[in-house]
Amino acid sequence: MKNFLIGLAVVAGVLVILLAVFVSGYNRLVRLAKAADAQWAQVQNVYQRRLDLIPNLVQTVQGAANFEKSTLTAVIDARASVGRVTIDANSVPADAAKLAEFERAQGQLSSALSRLMVVVERYPDLKANENFRDLQAQLEGTENRIAVERGRFNDAVRDYNTAIHTLPGVFFAHAMGYTDKPYFAAAPAAATAPAVRFDFSTPSAPAKP
Repeated sequence: MKNFLIGLAVVAGVLVILLAVFVSGYNRLVRLAKAADAQWAQVQNVYQRRLDLIPNLVQTVQGAANFEKSTLTAVIDARASVGRVTIDANSVPADAAKLAEFERAQGQLSSALSRLMVVVERYPDLKANENFRDLQAQLEGTENRIAVERGRFNDAVRDYNTAIHTLPGVFFAHAMGYTDKPYFAAAPAAATAPAVRFDFSTPSAPAKP
């Protein structure tokens, strides 16, 4: 009887330890999943800030005489394309293809904005416009913040994905619905913001026909 009770106590002790490991591991997965979702929401916030800046930017640029309409139209169309990508702002997309679609739309907008800023170099009056200069500064800050938040998002996803493939999470994560979350794809010069460069020196005005 004594040996039976000792054996029972050992089994109970092992079960308690296993339960503690499970609870601890599960709670860690929940924290890491929530951290990734929170960082995704922050990424959404900075991208939304850029979208909010564009109408004022477009309105200001439209006021410049003879500004290239095709460049402006490209920005407007790219912004509209971003709006057509439906994606949950509060949780990381489970589908990597959906995140890739979102990233492509945002990349097209970044490229359109970069081209617009290159064209602006040929319009000294526009570059001297105080409102436009303020929008440029805000846009530059937003682009830098986008790069930072994307990096933090990938870090949070890496921590989560590592947890579901290592002990103890590997034993129960997938069974409980915890699956890999997609990353933002690394792009050339991904460590820096998209190339929106502002040169406030005043070049010679373009020759009139």
